[in-house]
Amino acid sequence: MKVTIKLFASLRAGRFDSEQRELPAGSDLAAAITAAGVEAREAAVVFVNSRHAEPARPLAEGDVVAIFPPVGGG
Repeated sequence: MKVTIKLFASLRAGRFDSEQRELPAGSDLAAAITAAGVEAREAAVVFVNSRHAEPARPLAEGDVVAIFPPVGGG
């Protein structure tokens, strides 16, 4: 199945902004994070189709995954 993966902020460094990836049917969000080359600890906030999602969430054809790094500030 094809899903679109979008990376934000520091996750884009040396990777990509947005790409369509082919994942095996039945893949979950954790598989998409790995396919993007992002370590689980780097993926602080993740959305599927503009809704917050947990790593075990199953994905479907055409889903859009957005991955954000931890945010700091003060």
